[in-house]
Amino acid sequence: MPKSLPFYSSKPRFRVRRRGQIVCVLMVALSLSCRMLAEQVAPAQPASASLPNAPQPQAQSHDEVTVLGSPRDILHDQKVIWTSPLRLRPHDLKWLVPFALATGAAIATDHRAMSQVVSRDPSFNNASVNASNAVIGGFIALPVAIYGYGHFEQDNHARVAGILGGEAMVDAVAVEQGMKLVFWRERPAVDSARGRFFQSSAGVDSSFPSSHSVVAWATAATVAGEYPSPWTQLAVYSAAAGVSLTRVMGQQHFPSDVLVGSVAGWLVGHYVAHRHRKLLAETERH
Repeated sequence: MPKSLPFYSSKPRFRVRRRGQIVCVLMVALSLSCRMLAEQVAPAQPASASLPNAPQPQAQSHDEVTVLGSPRDILHDQKVIWTSPLRLRPHDLKWLVPFALATGAAIATDHRAMSQVVSRDPSFNNASVNASNAVIGGFIALPVAIYGYGHFEQDNHARVAGILGGEAMVDAVAVEQGMKLVFWRERPAVDSARGRFFQSSAGVDSSFPSSHSVVAWATAATVAGEYPSPWTQLAVYSAAAGVSLTRVMGQQHFPSDVLVGSVAGWLVGHYVAHRHRKLLAETERH
């Protein structure tokens, strides 16, 4: 009978852990409900609202996407992103429910994946980490390179694309850091890759979600939105997928970390690119 005591004593912890995972999935699903952000950029005021013979406001253009204006745009983005769960609609369930289920399944199998599937060979793990760091460095430099090209070649579209890419990265990092401070998940190297949530010891180095994945997919989505050719999309999304995959192979993150990080990054980048396209459409109507 004494041998069975550890089993019974572990039951409450197991139930608490399961409840924590359920809460985590629900919070992630709500936090990432910015899929609808693209439809929630404030529409232009109707022309009839202006007074007769009153001077019309200057229409916004490419030139109004500036480096100096980025802090204002980023603050606006953060307000829209973090309040988006308040604007959920029934039609959002068609993607929200599958995503929540996929996240829950990933969390439930994270420990097995990291302890039994992913290699623990140090040389393999280090090579994967180095590869992810190299590619993420390219993603960070990409908006700067695009902006520099646009500046020196007088290519306004490239200049704006570079600024938007930078804004998307800052937006994504702000979201990712906020989620890390909420979920406090242990890294795979801690406690035999059990991946427990709400552990204050995880601190700012929390595992959930993956920073590399968030940044890579935010940049990729923005660049793909500004340069929507099939080859561009194939290149940037393949590179972003490579970043996410190598973070798992390097034993730095659980599969659910990169899943949520990738989706969060893509949604933020897609929103930033869509916000700009909608602004241009409203400008043309003026």
